[in-house]
Amino acid sequence: MKTHSGAKKRFRITKMNKVKYKKPGQRHLMIGDSGNQNRKSRKAVFVTKADMKTMLKIMPYSF
Repeated sequence: MKTHSGAKKRFRITKMNKVKYKKPGQRHLMIGDSGNQNRKSRKAVFVTKADMKTMLKIMPYSF
């Protein structure tokens, strides 16, 4: 069973076994978004409980 290559580049596991990731859309074409949208998307967010089942499948050795 292998870890998903795209997932290991995009997600990090915290000490409390939460999955942290950065919101997409921060590279280019940001001039069309409002300043509030850009500011809010800078923060890292955590995967919801509903998506944790998927994360366990694609990153089996991380937890």
